[in-house]
Order: sequence, then C-alpha cells, then structure tokens
Amino acid sequence: MAMVNRRLNLNRIAVHAALIFYTLIATFPIGLVLINSMKSRSAIFGDPLALPTPSSFDLVGYAQVLEKADFVLYFGNSLIVTVVSLLLVLLTGAMAAWALGEYRFKGNTIVALYMAVGIMVPIRLGTVSILKMIVGMGLINSLTALILVYTAMGLPLAILILGEFMAQIPRDLREAARCDGVSEYRIFTDVILPLIRPAVATVAVFTMVPIWNDLWFPLILASGDGKQTITLGAQQFIGQYVTNWNAVLAALSLAIAPILVLYIAFSRHLVRGLTMGAVK
Repeated sequence: MAMVNRRLNLNRIAVHAALIFYTLIATFPIGLVLINSMKSRSAIFGDPLALPTPSSFDLVGYAQVLEKADFVLYFGNSLIVTVVSLLLVLLTGAMAAWALGEYRFKGNTIVALYMAVGIMVPIRLGTVSILKMIVGMGLINSLTALILVYTAMGLPLAILILGEFMAQIPRDLREAARCDGVSEYRIFTDVILPLIRPAVATVAVFTMVPIWNDLWFPLILASGDGKQTITLGAQQFIGQYVTNWNAVLAALSLAIAPILVLYIAFSRHLVRGLTMGAVK
C-alpha cells in the first residue's frame, strides 16, 4: 500500500512539474514583453532578460503610444469587433447546435459534416474569395467586414462544442418541459442555455483570443484610417529601417491586458467546461 501511495505521489509530482514547466514556457514571451516595455531602449538591447532597475526604468513607450497614436480608437475598434463577433458566435452557434442535435430533418448529417469541415480547413485559405465577396458587398475598410468573417470563423467550433454538451442533457428534461406546455424557445433559453454555461465560457475563450490577436484580416479588410484594430495600429511603430521598440512593446502590453483579464475571468468556467466535456 505504501509503495502504491509513493508511486501515486511521484506521478502527481511529475505531472505538476510538467505543467509548471509548460506554464513557464507559455508565459515567458508575455513576461518578456511586459518587462521590456518599461525599460529604456539601450536597456532593452543591452540585457532584454533583466528586470527594470531605477537606472533602466523608462515609460517613454507608453507615453508615445498614448500621445502619438490613436490608441483609444484602435482599442475601441478591437473591442467592438471582438464583443459583437463573440455574441454572434455564441447566439447563432448555440441555436444551430440545438437545431442540429434536437431536430431531425433532411440533410441534417450533411450540414453537421459541413460544419466539421470548417474546423479542419483554415479560413485564411479563402482570403482572396473573402476579399472579393467583401468588396462586392461594399464593406471593405469597415468593422462589419471583420465581424462577419470572425463570426463565420468561430461558428464551426462553437457548434461542435455546444452540440456535444447539449447531447449530454437528459432528453427526459426536455420532454417534461414540453409536457408542461413550455414552448421550444423557452426550452432553449430557460432550460438548455443555463445548463451549458461552462461550454459557453469555453467557446467564448477559444473565440475571443484569436479575434483580438488577429492581424491578417484587419490588414486585408480594414486597414483604412480609423478602422484599424489594436494589433494593426501597433504596426505603425515598425518601420522598414527604424523600429520604435519602446512604443511597440508598450502597445503590445496594453493590448495584452484586456484579453488577459477576460481569460482569467473565464478560466474557472473554461476548466469546468473542458472537464465536463471529457467525462460523460
């Protein structure tokens, strides 16, 4: 018995050590950006791994970002695109997952497989076609174009995750609600949605992080003045011959903060959603 307990403790220590090692690797780039954003240019190149000291501490990058760049505008654009896209993905994804899982109709399986293909095929492969479509609709250089693209990008994964969680809800619960005269809309909003909140949080995290950090589609679809997102706005400090690294690192640090806070806020529900999805 003692040997078994000792082996379990060793396995637990090994697992925690591996997780801590992975955490350090994952957070190292973020920490490097944060500490160097508060250092002078000479200190950044002199010793990028060192913490800021009284002699190297300098917030000139933050001053340049807030004074010379339309940071508030870029931040607002990213916030609008992320929030609206996230709401559309969650709402339409939950409705589609409910319809595909609860109701049987002709082509049900084909639609489900079509959604699965959307996970396997990167959306960036269709950039040229997407650009032609956006230009044809007259939405080029607009936040609406980004919202539509990001909504389409996030729907397949949202439908898959939410559909799996909805399938675990006992059918007797839904039938009991129908016997009580509850409408299908009320069953969806008052019975199903409250039970899949961990799944909704999981989808929210997996959806909002790529949208907030994306540079590809803002550069192609909304690069005009006043429409840049925060990641695209930070590129103005990167030149062909000279790069203002203080401003670049400060802009990236300010861009990381909101999404990091939201990730921490959703982390408890994220872990719960992942574990619930793994154990039936």
